[in-house]
Amino acid sequence: MTAAARTLPPRGVQALAPQRRRGTTPADLALLLVGACFLLPLLWLVLGSLDPQAGHETRVPHQPGLENFAAVLTPELLLRPLWNSVVLSAGTGAVTLVAAVLAAYPLSRYRSRFDTPFLYAVLFGTCLPITAIMVPVYGLFVQLELLDSMPATIFFMATTTLPMAIWMTRNFMDGVPVSLEEAAWVDGASRMAALRTIVLPLMRQGLGVVFIFVFIQAWGNFFVPFVLLLSEARQPAAVSIYSFFGQHGAVAYGQLAAFSILYSLPVLALYIIVARWSGSSFALSGAVRG
Repeated sequence: MTAAARTLPPRGVQALAPQRRRGTTPADLALLLVGACFLLPLLWLVLGSLDPQAGHETRVPHQPGLENFAAVLTPELLLRPLWNSVVLSAGTGAVTLVAAVLAAYPLSRYRSRFDTPFLYAVLFGTCLPITAIMVPVYGLFVQLELLDSMPATIFFMATTTLPMAIWMTRNFMDGVPVSLEEAAWVDGASRMAALRTIVLPLMRQGLGVVFIFVFIQAWGNFFVPFVLLLSEARQPAAVSIYSFFGQHGAVAYGQLAAFSILYSLPVLALYIIVARWSGSSFALSGAVRG
């Protein structure tokens, strides 16, 4: 056998290689199209924020500058709405997380005939559109004189995110072995003490995921704060961004792009902080030894 014959691939491989390349070409084009749909708006944000004469089209600025950022970096336009968004989103996340843990613990550790109906009721709660209940909720807030109340809005937004949070928390809690709690019970710990000292520390990463999920939902929620928070001093950034859309179709595109970039930074920072804080704390290897 010659050296050239030894270097030739098998006949089946030669036949499959062109077919494999032809099969991946449509998939690559579809992925490029999907990627462009995500990247083009981000490109418009970056270029528009640096263009003093920005419009709705994507273009490279002739004279890039930071005038748009300087225009929105004021307490009225940016700092106060961002602070309201942080208070609203963090409060919603904290209330939802506490309620989700207390609701998920019996669902994860006990079995009864009411588990399935309760879980189906929770699942139904995730499918209920918020717009369908805002009219009676608004009437309830008017009767109880809770309009323009930040704590009341936080509790209501927590109820809207609670069903999915219960499902997620229960799934994370199922990953913690019950034997660890039983060891704590033998040592004299109560169920709440075992939950606080054993279960929750081992599912910190899962709790971080639930908190981020609720925080992002509350951070981008426009409809609920727009209806329940009336004064500009309490409106979050998701509502105050509407101020860049002026009358007669006039839009401050450059300032809108700069505001959107600054509006996205806290969420990105939260991802980084939680990722570094959680680390590999959810690993349970070695927790139970013979």
